[in-house]
Amino acid sequence: MNERDAIGYWVDGPRQGALRHEVLPAPGAQEAVVRALHGAISRGTELLVYRGQVPPSEHQRMRAPFQRGEFSFPVQYGYATVGLVEQGPDGWAGRTVFCLHPHQSRFVVPVDALFPVPVGVPAARAVLVANLETAVNASWDLAPRVGERISIVGAGTVGLLCAWLCARIPGCQVQVVDVNPTREPVVRALGASFVLPGAAVGDADRVIHASGTGEGLDTALSLAAFEATVLELSWYGERPVTVSLGAAFHARRLTIASSQVGSIATSQRARWDHRRRMTLALSLLDDPALDRLVTGSHPFDRLPERMRALDQGEPGCICERIDYPTTPGLE
Repeated sequence: MNERDAIGYWVDGPRQGALRHEVLPAPGAQEAVVRALHGAISRGTELLVYRGQVPPSEHQRMRAPFQRGEFSFPVQYGYATVGLVEQGPDGWAGRTVFCLHPHQSRFVVPVDALFPVPVGVPAARAVLVANLETAVNASWDLAPRVGERISIVGAGTVGLLCAWLCARIPGCQVQVVDVNPTREPVVRALGASFVLPGAAVGDADRVIHASGTGEGLDTALSLAAFEATVLELSWYGERPVTVSLGAAFHARRLTIASSQVGSIATSQRARWDHRRRMTLALSLLDDPALDRLVTGSHPFDRLPERMRALDQGEPGCICERIDYPTTPGLE
């Protein structure tokens, strides 16, 4: 393969992933050629795309930057790639960058779509930044205050990053609730406490739900104190979710609020844009404790098989990292 060749991952139909070869266009004056180093799989959104479970009403809103194709298939989807600029305008060649780009070994994009990875943040850790940006936005929506009790239901990548952010607020007691006890060491390394659902302590001032299940949302509601808000981060696609709004839901005057990274949180929208938010998220990745969230890595050429395994419910991994070939031309 030469420097214009690339291989991309496509979903050709429900549960049908494949790698495709293509020849890249020549870059324009303000464009860069990026060789991918690492990527990450979003087990929530990407599996819904893989299964064909994106509702038609959301086909346009759910489009990712540089997505090709449609959710009716075939579609190239993804938004977490860290790479090395091989060619670009002055000052860009040789820089390690993050781009909201689908899974592909090389690609050409405008330089204003690239975010330089700060010195001191390893490329392999930088794959967390898209999830961390979601967690930053969620923290703005949640608006936690010093000394509060905060419960987070769901110890996936986004839930754990929310816990890490909240645990850095002085006096906050952060409890992470999950059905998987193997997550406890990671949770503790991030500065929070871990409990199984049956042992969770209630009366939380603020609650985040990020388990992706109706049972988890019920647990989140059960932990919320009087007039508290449960911030819903899970996205269910076409899957209906049953939640219990009886019992003490009305008596405690609870609120369920949504948060989604596609829009800047209302409290920040007048002063922040997406680039400023992403730059902030990258700067926060200087903590080696975050490496514990990347618990699985797989070569890019095995991505179709890996997606099949995740679809079949293989447990264990928190963040799934994709590793691209280290030698140019060996994709």
